[in-house]
Amino acid sequence: MFFTKIYLRFLPTLCFSDRLWENVGMIGSIPMHKFFFSGSIATKIDEKGRFVLPQRMRFGLVENGVLEFSLGLGLGGCLAIYRQSDIQRIVAKFQEKSHLGKYQKFFTLFFSTLYQTTCDKIGRVHTPSMLRKAVGITSEIVIAGVLNKIEIWPKKEYDTQIETVLSGKDVDMNLAKLTEEAFALLEKPEEEMDDA
Repeated sequence: MFFTKIYLRFLPTLCFSDRLWENVGMIGSIPMHKFFFSGSIATKIDEKGRFVLPQRMRFGLVENGVLEFSLGLGLGGCLAIYRQSDIQRIVAKFQEKSHLGKYQKFFTLFFSTLYQTTCDKIGRVHTPSMLRKAVGITSEIVIAGVLNKIEIWPKKEYDTQIETVLSGKDVDMNLAKLTEEAFALLEKPEEEMDDA
């Protein structure tokens, strides 16, 4: 009886049921529809291929009161976590091009390595061994929020890319040049940004 009372008292903070997620509509003072992922954290993957996704990022993945997302290959040698609504938009766009032969290998690779998943009760995400192997994840990773997705990088690769950009050693990866080009996108009409 005593245990039951304690359990029921703390149930709202322990339970990640649909009922709890229904209350997620704001992240701090930011409405969910305006939320974007940012920041990064270094962590480790356990022997079962799991890592803990930071709580703020988990909240950003909740849609319609449900914490579900897709995990797959990302750009440039990382894994990516996408919101379900973003995956639905990607699917709709790709279906328009599904009849074109030049995209078939990409579609096969992208969708055959895309896993719909969620977190366990303590916020861990399981990464399939095939995905870990594809991008070279062994134990240390960096979880990086990047606008509408979350990227999972092997720590060594992430550190190398950041160092390359910050040092200016690679002409194509120069921070000043990249910053100038990215902010120039803000001045273009939306149609031109889609073509870029």
